Amino acid sequence: MNTHTNLPGPKTPQPTSSDPRGAQPGVPNGTPGLSRRRFLAGTAAVTGLTLIQPNWIRSTAANSAIRLGLIGCGGRGLWIGDLFLKHGGYRITAVADYFAERVAQAGQKFGVPETARFTGLKGYLRLLEQPVDAVVIETPPYFHPAQAADAVEAGKHVFLAKPVAVDVPGCRRIEAAGRRATEKRLCFLVDFQTRAHPSYQEAVRRVQQGMIGRLVNGEASYLCGPTWQHMDRLLRSDPNNPEVRLRAWGVDRKLSGDVIVEQNIHAIDVATWFLDAAPLWAWGSGGRKRDFVGDCWDHFACVFHFPGDLLVSFLSKQVGSGIDDIMCRVYGFKGYADTHYFGRVLVRADDDLFNGGELGNLYTDGAVLNIATFHRSIVEGDFSNPTVAPSVRSNLTAILGRTAAYRRGMVTWEEMLKADEAWEVDLRGLKD
Repeated sequence: MNTHTNLPGPKTPQPTSSDPRGAQPGVPNGTPGLSRRRFLAGTAAVTGLTLIQPNWIRSTAANSAIRLGLIGCGGRGLWIGDLFLKHGGYRITAVADYFAERVAQAGQKFGVPETARFTGLKGYLRLLEQPVDAVVIETPPYFHPAQAADAVEAGKHVFLAKPVAVDVPGCRRIEAAGRRATEKRLCFLVDFQTRAHPSYQEAVRRVQQGMIGRLVNGEASYLCGPTWQHMDRLLRSDPNNPEVRLRAWGVDRKLSGDVIVEQNIHAIDVATWFLDAAPLWAWGSGGRKRDFVGDCWDHFACVFHFPGDLLVSFLSKQVGSGIDDIMCRVYGFKGYADTHYFGRVLVRADDDLFNGGELGNLYTDGAVLNIATFHRSIVEGDFSNPTVAPSVRSNLTAILGRTAAYRRGMVTWEEMLKADEAWEVDLRGLKD
């Protein structure tokens, strides 16, 4: 831990110890690549039901549903709203989004009265004034820190989409909001699907307990075909219109964090989870090959140097065809771990094997598991909020890689934190 900041700092890995879209504000994170869309289309969602316990908090009667406010009513917002309702322990009682047609669609879909539908940049603040117990935040990442922090101050439990922020100050704010939530006896969960799945949890546990021996190095990648074509076409139609830019947030680096933060973080998060550490420094490069009009890059390459002389190489692309994979591998003296978002989870050692199987639809299954955990934590009064710190750590790791890549050179963790670079979006021309 750094002495001058509360943000997670480099930590020496302990392998022998035990145990881990078309949108706008109010519109969800986009799906990273064709495989994710294919899995959504081809696999039915897993649903679950958690029984309400007698020690129900916030003076809500036993067996009552948690009143939910949905902040973000685009494709992912509507999709995950359905999953919350299928759980059986929630009801959506308020919705907010910048765009009126999104709010109207969500309000009609979830049976929310017009008096509890809110639009504009500050619509979420009006939602927070409503009698909701919890909020689900499915907006572009730039807005996550303010919306999550304001929700905690308003006394609401928070279910937050990844990534938590686009810059270091945003990560600091999320870290503080997580601590504040615990102080206020509120739940704060970050929706990384991999960390919710038992196969990933067991793979990480075995690696950290030393099944594959002392770690040597690792690799992570996020490879997919073109994403956000519809946003590129939209932005081309009227590039100077601030509302169009908002709808095309996925090709705007300040609204999204760029692809390494907004999407590639899935693979980076697993690497930092295996190593239970933040990197000391990163070297990076990357650029643009596609002809999109937005300023996001479409490929990155980084090397992260972790404590203990552990190197993790990272590669991503969001262009081309022929392969879709979100992968992380770590290698030890006695074996290796091999994990894939859309496929196999395996840990193989000289004298042992853990086969976590093929993960058919982690995109849905992980979200369902997180929705159930969120409900259980609220009902049982578990305010430890264990997902916040590792989410901040992996978010900062992705920002470190992005910063190094933009420089086409090396950046240290301490240098990044000291710079504390804030990304500001010009919101002029948008309605409150």
